[in-house]
Formats: sequence, C-alpha cells, structure tokens
Amino acid sequence: MNRVVMVIGGGGRESVLVEKYSLSPHVSKIIAISGNDLMQFVSKKPLITFPNIKTTDKNEILKICRLQKVDLIDVSRDDTVAAGVSDLLRKNKFSVLGPSKKAGKIEWSKIYSRKLLKKINIPQPEFKVFDSQKHGIEYLKSQKEQQWFVKADGLAGGKGAMPAKNNNEAISAIKSLRQFGRSGEKFLLEKWIKNNNQIAEEFSAFALSDGKSFKILGYAQDHKRANDGDTGENTGGMGASFPPLLIDKNIEDQVDKIFEKTFAELLKRKTPYVGVLFLGGILIGKKVYVIEFNARWGDPEGQVIVPSIQNDFYELGAAVATGKLNNISLKIFKTPRVCVAVAPHGYPISKKHIGEEIIGVLKFLKNKDTKIYGAGIKFQDKKLVTTGGRALHVVGEGKNIKEAREKAYNVINKIIKEGNKLHYRSDIGWRDIRRLK
Repeated sequence: MNRVVMVIGGGGRESVLVEKYSLSPHVSKIIAISGNDLMQFVSKKPLITFPNIKTTDKNEILKICRLQKVDLIDVSRDDTVAAGVSDLLRKNKFSVLGPSKKAGKIEWSKIYSRKLLKKINIPQPEFKVFDSQKHGIEYLKSQKEQQWFVKADGLAGGKGAMPAKNNNEAISAIKSLRQFGRSGEKFLLEKWIKNNNQIAEEFSAFALSDGKSFKILGYAQDHKRANDGDTGENTGGMGASFPPLLIDKNIEDQVDKIFEKTFAELLKRKTPYVGVLFLGGILIGKKVYVIEFNARWGDPEGQVIVPSIQNDFYELGAAVATGKLNNISLKIFKTPRVCVAVAPHGYPISKKHIGEEIIGVLKFLKNKDTKIYGAGIKFQDKKLVTTGGRALHVVGEGKNIKEAREKAYNVINKIIKEGNKLHYRSDIGWRDIRRLK
C-alpha cells in the first residue's frame, strides 16, 4: 500500500516516530514538519522535511497535506495542539492522531488541568491559582517557609515548572515568569509533595485513546534537571529509562483508573481525547498523585517507549484516528532502554554554543543495539552543527538497565564536539541501577 504519513515536529521524539512509521509495509513516504537532518538516517522510506515551516502554521500544513495527499497526520508537539492544527485538518477530512485544541487544554492550561482533576477527585498537589505576580508574592509572604513549585499556566517549552526550596526562591521564580510572555501571566503555586521528608519518586505513563476507548502503552522515568544528581535548571528532559522497576501492579491499577476517569470526563465535556496522553505521576507511599498531563508523547520518554511497541505503527495510528482502537491488540516488548540527551554546553540557559560542530556521530548511526536520534542539529557546509536546545539523543538497549545504559554511554563517549562542549548527564537511570544492587 502507498500510504503517506506526516509527523509534525522536529525533535528526538518525532525522529523515533518517523522511524517507526517507516517500518510499516503500508507506508511509502514520510513527511516531517519541520523535521531535522538526522531523520533521513533512521527512516526506512523516502522522507521529505520542511525545515522552514512552523509547526503551528496550520494553513501551510493543510496545504502540504493536500499537495502530498497525506493519509495520516501524527500531531506530536504541544504548541501544534494548542494552535488548533488537529481541528483544521479534521475539518478538511484528514485522519489525525492528536487531540483537538479543546481536549489538549489539559496540557496547554495547567490551571484547567488542575481544576479538571479536582472535579473528578484525582489525587494531586495542593495548589492555588494567581492572575498577577503581585498577588502571588503577597500570598507567599503570608505563608510559613516551605518548598513550592511555581508553574506557568501556558506552554513554556518544558521549562514552566520551577522548583523553589523556600518562599524567597518561589518569589524569584514568580518574577521570572515574565520570560514566558502570555504563558506566564497566570500561574499556579503548588506545595511540594514529600514522602517522610524525602523527595518522592516520579514516573511517566502513556495511554492511547480514540475518544471512546483507551489502552495504556507503558511507563518510563524522565530526568528533568540539567545536571547529575537531579541538580541544576529544569530542562525539556535530559534522558529517560524504560521500563521503570518502580512500577508494580498497585501503581498500574491506580494509573488505569486515573486515565479512565480523565478520558470519561473529557468525553462528558464533549471534548473527546484522540491521541497519546502523557501522565506525569509521583508516588507518595503507595498512592499515585498526578503532577501534570501532556497532550502528546514525552520527549525523551518517547524514544524509549515507542520502540517497545511491536504493532504495525500505521495500523495503530489509523485505528486511533478512526475510532477503532478496540480492534487492536497491543504487543509490547519490555526490552530495557536508556535514552541520554546530548546538548550544547550551557543548556538550557546559554545559547552561545549554537552553530558549533559535532563530529563522530555518523559512524555510529548503524550500531545494532544503539540508536541516535537527531533534534537540534543540522548539516551546514557538510558538517553537523547544533541549532539550539538538545542536539541529539542516544538510546541503548540491553538485557537489563545496566547494560542498556553502558551501551548508550559507550557511544556518547566516542562522540567529540568541537571545544569539548557537549553537555549530558552521566547518571540516567540511576534509580533502577541502585535497585539492581
């Protein structure tokens, strides 16, 4: 069959989706908007990228879908969902795997998400909503010293949730919301959840929904902070491990119930959810609390979970888009994987290393047990250079988390960046490594 698939996005998450769709015998061509220059090395089918098209430009995207006669569009980015791209494409009779703008509000408005969860009695942190910095700061000055999360209401490139160890740090975080523009005009103050005065453990869970039914795809653990030991700035994600040894039947049962109640509430609101829903959870004792929802695959969690799905990816995506998910029997292989993000030195704050060369990548693209997925990277004058943000993701797999991690780091250690300015965490998967001992 000669099906054409479009993947909207250009990071590591979209790279693994391109690879997975290209493995389907139904698919003859892949379109990526905007794509990246390493996608061509993972796609098994002809690939066309549109690096100059914004992922929020719905009219241009619609034009390309018509021109290329696209059969299925996978909307993988948060800003694409918030821009209403899925809505316009569905209106024009295209099959879309991705939520509508209204259903996707569960991510692009953290305030909406918190209020929704409160209505359906899902455990979550204590929170308070503010529409001005002045009121938030006044409130903090009236509170006893404690730890907080300050969260911008809108999308902030994965950096809108800022931890604060005390009230003064929370006040500084509130003042920094200006950097997010309109996304930071409204915000949440959330009390830091602890377990016997220790930081509780977080995890990510993913489910597919066709608006009527859903299936859980799997779990992963992200590493958000920039530096080893979970220190430094919050980032879009410095790495992920799969499957987390933390997850047991008790957690699975709770997560299943949370997804069931959430999808049911969205359907009740006449905003049925079609696509992947990401649940960011935290375990307190034996109880799961919801930290956030994302209306998409995680990045870098997608890079370790998507390869585990053994179903024909086109058939799976088409079933979701057409309301026939119940016809699919999921096949998930839980081969351990570790994904390590590699970024320019100074990420996520400094941008002075953009445009610097990364060498040694191409020779490792065909390793049997290791994958390299491009993100903020491009060919320039026959050289691979950084374009900003995370440059690439290296994924290793093995018989256990220790072996998978070793394979990923073996490749990273052989990739040398000009001036030795590559930045990556050396402890991805550390919790499960500790559990293995």
